[in-house]
Amino acid sequence: MVESAALLVDEVFPRQPVRQWVLSFPYPLRFLFASRLAIMGKVLGIVYRCLSMHLIKKAGFTRMTAQTGAVTLIQRFGSALNLNIHFHMLFLDGVYVERPDGTLRFRWVKAPSSEELAQLTETLALRIGRFLERQGLLVRDAESSYLAGDDLDVSPMAQLQGSSITYRIAVGPQQGRKVFTLQTIPASDESFEDKTGKVTGFSLHAGVSARANERKKLERLCRYVSRPAVAEKRLSLTPNGNVRYDVNGITSVAGAWMRRSDPIEDALSGWYDTCHF
Repeated sequence: MVESAALLVDEVFPRQPVRQWVLSFPYPLRFLFASRLAIMGKVLGIVYRCLSMHLIKKAGFTRMTAQTGAVTLIQRFGSALNLNIHFHMLFLDGVYVERPDGTLRFRWVKAPSSEELAQLTETLALRIGRFLERQGLLVRDAESSYLAGDDLDVSPMAQLQGSSITYRIAVGPQQGRKVFTLQTIPASDESFEDKTGKVTGFSLHAGVSARANERKKLERLCRYVSRPAVAEKRLSLTPNGNVRYDVNGITSVAGAWMRRSDPIEDALSGWYDTCHF
């Protein structure tokens, strides 16, 4: 995590502003992407083209006259150690334009408004849906859409993934039950302010950015997006032998979220999958 963040800051990102865009998907698409990596890669291309064109057009240019760039880290886990495939995209907060003498000039772009985020989320949902339809993986009718395919729900791993996505215990005497959590005050690793667009299960955040001179903040952001699924310091054993995982990293304090479960069941369900990405 530390080495990856240092590499991105020192060798990859120019000294220009960077914004984090986070795209989350509806449950069925999380399930699909978990087993269809090639399809997920195609979807990532759709997302990148949509967001890059938004930046280029907002700056007043075309794809032929301006370019931007991004680094994407695909995370397979949520804060509760559930299977939650989502894209963390670190985009340049602007575009590069070539001057007549061949040198490059950077044009900063203002942060997206709530209306723009809503429109972008709707556009992404439509384009991704159409792509999956063309691939024969999504079927629409007058009332709903659903995944299609003969191999989507036959393997034991698919059953484990389905349980992990929906926060349910996968095996053992409590199979099918929701994972027991202690919850008081909702917690978040990052504050996304009001920069959120939500459409039919898709969620697009863009509320975190680092200015050109905020390299330390950029490094913290890179550490956040490249973090592993499980932080060892948040793990502990209860007196009865169960595993306790503190989402906040705070124990025995009001406001912490804790996830308690049987170690064997955890290894076979959510943790097994979220640790492989």
